[in-house]
Amino acid sequence: MTTVYIHGQPVRLNKKNLIGEGGEAEIYRLSPTEVVKLYKSRTHPDFASDTGLQQAVEKRLAEHQIKLPAFPKNLPERIVVPTALAYDSAGRIVGYVMPLVYSATEILRLSQKSFRQGVPNPQVIRIFEDLRETVVALHRRHNLVIGDFNDLNVLVRGLEAFLIDTDSMQFGSFLCTTFTDRFVDPRLCQIGRAPLMLTRPHTAESDWYAFAVMLMQSLLFVGPYGGIYLPKDPQRKLSDAERVHGRITIFHPEVRYPKPAIHFRTLSDELLDYFERTFVKDQRGEFPDQLLTSLTWKKCDRCGLEHARQTCPICQQTPEAAVTQVMTVRGRVTATRVFTTRGSIIRANVWNDKLHVLHHEDGALRRENGEKILDGPFDPSLRYRLLPKATALGKDGQIVILKNGAVEHLCADNWGSMPIFDTNENGVFWIDQGRLQRQDEWAPMAIGEVLANQSIFWVGNAFGLGFYRAGGLTVGFVFSTLSRGLNDTVKLPAIRGQLIDASCVFSDNLAWLTTKAQEKGKTVTRLTVVNSLGRVEASLETEGNSEPWLSSTRGAGAVGSQLFVPTDDGIVRVEIVNHSLAATRVFPDTENFVDASTRILPAQNGLYAVRSREITFLTIR
Repeated sequence: MTTVYIHGQPVRLNKKNLIGEGGEAEIYRLSPTEVVKLYKSRTHPDFASDTGLQQAVEKRLAEHQIKLPAFPKNLPERIVVPTALAYDSAGRIVGYVMPLVYSATEILRLSQKSFRQGVPNPQVIRIFEDLRETVVALHRRHNLVIGDFNDLNVLVRGLEAFLIDTDSMQFGSFLCTTFTDRFVDPRLCQIGRAPLMLTRPHTAESDWYAFAVMLMQSLLFVGPYGGIYLPKDPQRKLSDAERVHGRITIFHPEVRYPKPAIHFRTLSDELLDYFERTFVKDQRGEFPDQLLTSLTWKKCDRCGLEHARQTCPICQQTPEAAVTQVMTVRGRVTATRVFTTRGSIIRANVWNDKLHVLHHEDGALRRENGEKILDGPFDPSLRYRLLPKATALGKDGQIVILKNGAVEHLCADNWGSMPIFDTNENGVFWIDQGRLQRQDEWAPMAIGEVLANQSIFWVGNAFGLGFYRAGGLTVGFVFSTLSRGLNDTVKLPAIRGQLIDASCVFSDNLAWLTTKAQEKGKTVTRLTVVNSLGRVEASLETEGNSEPWLSSTRGAGAVGSQLFVPTDDGIVRVEIVNHSLAATRVFPDTENFVDASTRILPAQNGLYAVRSREITFLTIR
């Protein structure tokens, strides 16, 4: 427990009130409407054994002693500014108080296809219009530069976009020295085979570069340097940093465009031209308002694609087809279409070799047999889970279980804004006030104690895996899904910085945990394999896109000691090799039936490939 002084009064910050963590600070709930941002000191475990980081922390804290008291006043209402300073017992500034933006989510979520199912393009544009207005005001009226402008320091609530982490903003003599690889203006960096290095200060123009990156990825689900560069001459292959240096963007003819992404041909000529001038030709300037306000979106009657052109750019190039074949054979793969919807598939599971599906169609949630579960539009902020004969929905610390017209309510802890629960074929598991519980016939069965509002977990049929972060440590735990007790001695790799995403899939006796975090401005992905006793069998850590299959493990399916990962090249088999993980085989004949956004569900005699509107059963000879 840490004590700080706010308005001269001591305030104890309890780990139970920790609601978020980034690379430089921890966020504690102070009241229903306020939070405290507490800076990590040089002795924090995140900086252990790194004298360079420790010195940077001291330098940053020293600057905050002057910068925070001088922070500009009367900023736009969407700027989440310090409202009071937090001091330690020696009178040194160690953080600040700011308003809590409740019911908000990072703008990063707009670039995730599953989340965007419930957020149409016109709504995305309205959000960016709101964000643009704030950025214009900061530049023109207040002479502020955002600096490290990225998709984790913009929060979205409805049509409103709020800027957080404002203490790093650039004004007067206070420069912003941090940056995020995917959003930094390459003109400001020293670029080569080595990692990016900021050599010039951020500017208003570099803020608009980051704005354009966020807008592109929110509309297309890919940023300017996404895809894979495949030059005809293998000797010209480049690292991620070298691609940026050469401006080898998604518009380059030798870059293979990601299959799950929406093609840039769906955008208006004017917006597409702006993106090309920005990312290829290095033109900069304030983002033109008319590029947003003039966009008119249409939905193709044939394929359902939203686009901003006169005619659908996809169907225009594709001849009218006959009825899609139910069964297709390609090489050693036979693909049989087993489920389709005019709407979108939200969740699918296989239990006892039977497929269970939740989809949204004709304005309602429906199960695999067409049974209507709930009327209303698709809500991307809900957490959806299935049981063989019931459906569980969660939001704002509440879980609702719908079964045969009956409704059961449960209370749950949140992880960020998401209620923490999961299901398997036998029931519902959830955390309430730090107690991990299982739904039993008569009353909840307590499994064990974890850290309230800081823990996340998943369950397979036989066991579950979870973790929480406390004091710079990542504490992992496993538990049986059939009995009481948990083992919280799992030695997971430490997660530094801000956790962006976490997912887990199970085979009978192994859990495959993927975490993605933003650390020192870079995206670090870790895949860790843990057995049912809590022993770590293997792990792999990468930065950027050095192992492309690793970005698709959220949709992977596990069988025994093998992981089957969907990619744009087909399904990749991953196995444990000398306590690490490696792709040991690619199944190229599956390429037509999967992409990186597909979810793989293992079954007795094959694999189900779950896409946004159809499910295909694949058998591989």
